[in-house]
This record gives sequence, C-alpha cells and structure tokens, in this order.
Amino acid sequence: MIHLGDLEVWFVAGSQHLYGPEPLKLVEAHANKIAHSLAASPDIPVKMVAKPVMTGSESIHRLCLEANSSKHCVGVIAWMHTFSPARMWIAGLRALAKPLLHLHTQFNEELPWSTIDMDFMNLNQSAHGDREFGFLGARTRLKRKIVVGYWEDAEVQAEIGAWSRAAGAWHDAQFLRIVRFGDNMRNVAVTEGNKVSAEIQLGYSVNGYGVGDLVHKIKQASDAEVDKLTCVYEDAYEVTTSLRRGGDKHCSLREAARVEIGLRAFLAETGSHAFTDTFEDLNGMHQLPGIAVQRLMSDGVGFGAEGDWKTAALVRAFKVMSSGLKGGSSFMEDYTYHLKGPGQVLGAHMLEVCPSIADAKPTVEIHPLSIGGKADPVRLVFTAGTGKAVNASIVDLGNRFRLIVNQVNMISPEHPLPKLPVARAVWVPEPNLKIAATAWIAAGGSHHTALSPALTLEHVENFADMAGLELLEIGSDTSIRAFQNELRWNEMYYQHCGN
Repeated sequence: MIHLGDLEVWFVAGSQHLYGPEPLKLVEAHANKIAHSLAASPDIPVKMVAKPVMTGSESIHRLCLEANSSKHCVGVIAWMHTFSPARMWIAGLRALAKPLLHLHTQFNEELPWSTIDMDFMNLNQSAHGDREFGFLGARTRLKRKIVVGYWEDAEVQAEIGAWSRAAGAWHDAQFLRIVRFGDNMRNVAVTEGNKVSAEIQLGYSVNGYGVGDLVHKIKQASDAEVDKLTCVYEDAYEVTTSLRRGGDKHCSLREAARVEIGLRAFLAETGSHAFTDTFEDLNGMHQLPGIAVQRLMSDGVGFGAEGDWKTAALVRAFKVMSSGLKGGSSFMEDYTYHLKGPGQVLGAHMLEVCPSIADAKPTVEIHPLSIGGKADPVRLVFTAGTGKAVNASIVDLGNRFRLIVNQVNMISPEHPLPKLPVARAVWVPEPNLKIAATAWIAAGGSHHTALSPALTLEHVENFADMAGLELLEIGSDTSIRAFQNELRWNEMYYQHCGN
C-alpha cells in the first residue's frame, strides 16, 4: 500500500543577517507557524518539516545536499520572508535534485494600516524578496512550481497539496522497479519504447523475466493460502454461484487465487511495484491473470497490458498521486465508441480494470476469453462511477517522452450491458469526441491509458514538469488548429532546445 504520510516536504524561509538577530527570530517564528499550519492542512498529505532560516550560501548548499540524500524528503518549499540576495542561493539550487516549490506569500494577510512603520516594512518584504528569488529561477532556467497567495487560503493549500502529491510520485519513480513478463505484444508500435532513456530521464527501471519465473511462484502457493484468499474474495465481492464452494467452477477461482498469491510473492521478492504481462506468453499458466491484476492495482501496483511498461509506470504514478483521494485510478483502454451526439467512449480491457473506480461492489465472474488459448479467466466485473476524470497516455517519440491528457466526464451507460463480461467505464471526452480523438491521434496518443477520477489536470501538470515530460492537454477549450500549432511549435523546441 502507498503511504504518503511517510514522506516529507521541507519548508525553508530565506533572509539575511542585515536585519539583525531579533528580526531573524521573528522570521523563524513566522516560518514555523506557516509550516505547522500547512502540516495540519487536510489537502497536504505529506509531512511538512520546518527548517532553519537560510541566511548564507554555505547553509543553503548544505540544506540542498541534505534534501537530496534524504530518503523521505520529496521536495523543498522556499519562501523569502525578507529580502534574501539571490546569489547566495545559486550553489544550493544548482545542486538541488528534489522538486522545488516557490511560495510567494507573506505572514500577514492584511496591512496594519494604522500602525504600519518602517520596522514592519523591513521585516515583511516578500513582495520584492520573492521577486529577487524568482529572477534567479528564471536566470538559471530552474524547474519550479510557483504558488501565489495567502498561506492560510484553501486554494493555496490545495495547490501545495497537488504539488506534494506529484512530488511523492516523482520520488517513487526514482526507485520504481517494473517487472515485464515476456515481451511486447507482437508487432505493436505504441507500447514499445527506449527503456534506457526512460531510466535516465524518469528514474524507474524495467526488468524482463520469463513467465516461467512467475509460474514457479504460483506453484508454491499452498492450499491453506488459497483457502484463505478465496474466503477474502467471497467476503469482499459478490461471487457468482458457480465459483463458490461446491460450484462447478470453484477450481477456477482457486487457480485465480494461486495466480494472485504467486504474483504478490514475485513482486515482493523483486522489490517491484509495477508490472506487465502479455496473453501471447502464458506458457505454464492455466488462465490469464484477471482478478489478480485488478486487486494488485487496487493496492497501488502499476499495470500495463501486453508489455506496455510505460503505461504501467504511469498507472503507478497516478496511484501514488491519488493515494487517499476518492475516485481511484486505473489502467484503461479506449475500446469502442458511441458516435451519436457529442460522442462517448466505452473504456474497458479484456480483464484488467481496477476496482478502485467502481461505482458499486464488483462481482466475481468467469467467462470465456476468445484470445490467449487458455482456460476461462476469473475477473471482477463492474461499471465505473461518474464525474470528472483525467485520461492520460505516455508515448516515446524517440527524442522525448510525450504525455497526452484528455479531461473527460464519466457517465453511466445509457443502457444495461448484460452481455459485456468485463469491468468498464463510459465517458464523454472534452470538448467532444470528434475534437478530442482528432487531437489525440495527431499527438500519437496510445490506446492504453491511465484513467483517474481522483486526479485533476493540475496533478498531472506538476508531475510532468518534475519529470521533464512534454505535456499536451485536450480539454474544453481545445481547437484543432491551435492544437496542431502547438504540436509544430513543440517539435521545433525539442529539435533545437531539448527538454
């Protein structure tokens, strides 16, 4: 499971010795109060750690190196309470490898009009202290998030919370190991990519294993473990009669449980939190993993079908960012269309959609699968909930990774789907299917995606900025002409400037 509360963001205020010891004590007291307030905000899921006031190059450099080496620090928030000459920040910021948020605020929300004097003016100089710091960020082309507003405002705390979630996902990616059972689905282009480039830029490693290694773990599952897990299935879900004890398909449920036990053991042994498989490489397995994949995703594991390790990594990032939020996140595929009116997408996959997005208790069912050549697989069947969501795809363009995000509105199916034996979601893409699909195809977006009703565009933007990903948004204001121009301009930028 994912625990963002174990992670830290360090809060640091900048000043200088020019003001003397007493004002610096006030600066530290103010900074501590802001940090404690942010730590108590329900919108900020990580620990907020107040650090000493920074007044010189050596202490700043040392702080940044400590942040880099910390196993728990996922980012740094900097605020210039007074005027802090920016040259003292150069060495530290040049060394800083963790995400940076520049908070432009001040301790007081309102001016004390009747009592304001030069002592107050000299102490409360964020208005130009932060502009000095901002210039250095621009001059050094520093990647950073800028948040402006009063520190107690809900909007400001929500922005910091969204950034901290993205920082947690970026931190997770630096240590993420992805298991790839078998290879890519044969002859498919979009799910391929350069694993070395991904590890250099994005941190995570993709490691190939033969499906026989998984089969070995599956066979090690004891009958007692299988008994216990099938009881979990019956308690957590509506299990169809044929799969229950005494049913003619109960052995299939037990086999599905063995697969889950084996998968969990394999991921734990390899220290991996994401994986892929492919139905073209199932040698030694009785059925394609279905419920096992779904339940692992619900526990925060990233997944991509048919060898799609890029989407597995993206699903894991979405899982980390959305931890503790309502709505869930899942691997998804744009499967088929309803072309009437603004257009609808029916999203599904053969088996692997995460129950975290379900609108009601899923059912455990068994149905034939026309591909793979194995026994009928057990899967969770449900319909996703309704509301706004983001649907994102990451692709490898050779000289860069591109992240395409479509804002969508998830809806209930207009009619029952009694003969569709898979988990599914229905959504209307913004601004409509015609424009959204045109832009998606023009950008090279995959049919595999990460779908999240829990996240917003802001979360994804923050993560893309930290990761150095090209980000393309398809939303309510998208026009094809403007989108095509953005593609052209981006191509020129990446050809000449890189990322």
